[in-house]
Amino acid sequence: MQKRSVVDQVMESIIQDIIEGRLSPGDRLPTETELSRRMGAGRNSVREAIKKLEAYGVCYIRRADGTFVNEHYSQKMLDPILYSIILQKNSWNDFVEMRRVIDTGTLHVVVGRQGLPANLQELRAALTALEKAVRSPLPKADVIMDCDTHFHNLITEATGNPQLASISDYVTRLTIPSRARTLQKILRQGDLDNFISLHRQLLEIIETKRADLIDPAVNDHYMYWK
Repeated sequence: MQKRSVVDQVMESIIQDIIEGRLSPGDRLPTETELSRRMGAGRNSVREAIKKLEAYGVCYIRRADGTFVNEHYSQKMLDPILYSIILQKNSWNDFVEMRRVIDTGTLHVVVGRQGLPANLQELRAALTALEKAVRSPLPKADVIMDCDTHFHNLITEATGNPQLASISDYVTRLTIPSRARTLQKILRQGDLDNFISLHRQLLEIIETKRADLIDPAVNDHYMYWK
């Protein structure tokens, strides 16, 4: 086998040990010699596999003590997902569909939680700021987009799920060019009243906990994003 294939096998074996509980967060990995013997791989391949796992945030190296399974969530863990999305070069419709699924699921999590979100006042203030930017005598697409991004980030924050927030942040970064073009189109069409109404609808769903309205509201939200 080529060296890269061996490295991937070592990585997959360590990750599988973590998934199946043979290694837990905070545990020290076996030494390079032990891993090399157990997996029938050269020490250079094992060393490279550990370096890649460290780069992904799965493990960390403590000098003189060894390599340990990370006990904490790291945003680096999502970098391979971001790159795979970019490299797959799926059709734009596939990507928009993925974003719609994330937005829909995020709202279901928020509405499904007991009580109202702790950041509800921030959400209301963000909607007010968005409306102010839209109603400006000379509305600017970049200002509106910043307000729009902040509003949607607060919805994700209301889930209390940092992994979901990180994934949503990556998707937001990938969609910046398209969202900028979409806002320019909305400004040209003068359809700002409906733009605000769609955002107000999302806030009302959260306030009233109307899960039955989430799917149609998100679909309406994507009416411009074609």
